[in-house]
Amino acid sequence: MTETLDQEMLLDFSFTPEQEAVRDAARSFAEKEIAPVVLKYDESQEFPHEIFQKLGELGFLGVLVPTEYGGAGMGYVEYALIVEEIAKVCPSIALGVAAHNGLGTGHILKFASDALKSKYIPDLASGSVLAAWGLTEPSSGSDASGMLTTAVREGDHYILNGSKNFITHGNVGKTAVILAITDRSKGNKGISAFVVDKTMEGFYGSKKENKVGMRCSDTASLTLDNVRVPVENLIGNEGEGFIQALQILDGGRVSIAALSLGLAEGALAHSLTYAAARKQFGKALSDMQGIQFKLAQMSVNIEAARLLTFKAAWMRDQGKKTTLESAQAKLFASEMCVKAAEEAVQIHGGYGYTKDYPVEKLWRDSKLLTIGEGTSEVQKMVIARNVLGL
Repeated sequence: MTETLDQEMLLDFSFTPEQEAVRDAARSFAEKEIAPVVLKYDESQEFPHEIFQKLGELGFLGVLVPTEYGGAGMGYVEYALIVEEIAKVCPSIALGVAAHNGLGTGHILKFASDALKSKYIPDLASGSVLAAWGLTEPSSGSDASGMLTTAVREGDHYILNGSKNFITHGNVGKTAVILAITDRSKGNKGISAFVVDKTMEGFYGSKKENKVGMRCSDTASLTLDNVRVPVENLIGNEGEGFIQALQILDGGRVSIAALSLGLAEGALAHSLTYAAARKQFGKALSDMQGIQFKLAQMSVNIEAARLLTFKAAWMRDQGKKTTLESAQAKLFASEMCVKAAEEAVQIHGGYGYTKDYPVEKLWRDSKLLTIGEGTSEVQKMVIARNVLGL
């Protein structure tokens, strides 16, 4: 009996050889292809098209897409590993990878008809077309029910009018999932989702945001001006958009947790290197207990975030519901990475506040992670509702 119980209780935290290979490929790509141009893209705010073309060739823009649609056919553990490794070097590019895979492409893959999947997914999986996901509006962020974008049925088309803002790939993305009101009297149950692409007249990107961090990630507004969208581009049925969006966010929050994890690991790695090399009062910073304690706490927090993140990723690969686990991972990892990046700047002292060292960029990039895909306050609401059974 004891032997049986021991076997049942055995936990395996190791990755498979295949997962390790994916991780190593992402790490190598980030170090060789992204690291040399990080500052260039951050300064110019230019979207790194060449980098994303190469990411597509590696299969990193179709991570979760089945092979029959041209994707890599991998799972959430591999997805989290890819985002984590890229985020160690450039969180801004990792954000684009996460948004493309988990939001726009993910929504079509999970809920759209076979016809829509066949039409749109192969180009998205290859990276020849980038995806956007349109939920947030100028007047509605955390409260999606306050959206104003409408979709009115006219024969074999819906006419979409409205605007979206803070949309990743708003300008560079050619295919988007747009959430719109089809029946305002039903509240959240009157929200529907549509696949909209920029071949449709009246659909275009507009204002590009000038952000503090994540500067090479394309964040822009989307405008819908009497856009005629074929009825067959409705995802699922009318009124299902909000429920679909919640499920997409469950997966998206795992990727933001992985991004936060990678950012914090990058901050720790740079801090370890600097602390060992920098000498004050006749000894290295790494020999000073005050610095050692900072590094120790960063390490503990990173490991805790790793466990939360990969637990949620593993559960998604098992087909389990992860609303609670995704929110927990996203909340803890994002708040942790802000603190880790701040401590990294502190350890670097005055140099940490200059662009000569990469930690100032990590610091600027980190804050978005407590805001995007549900603020920390929203995550606490989700967690509370789940633990209270509400």
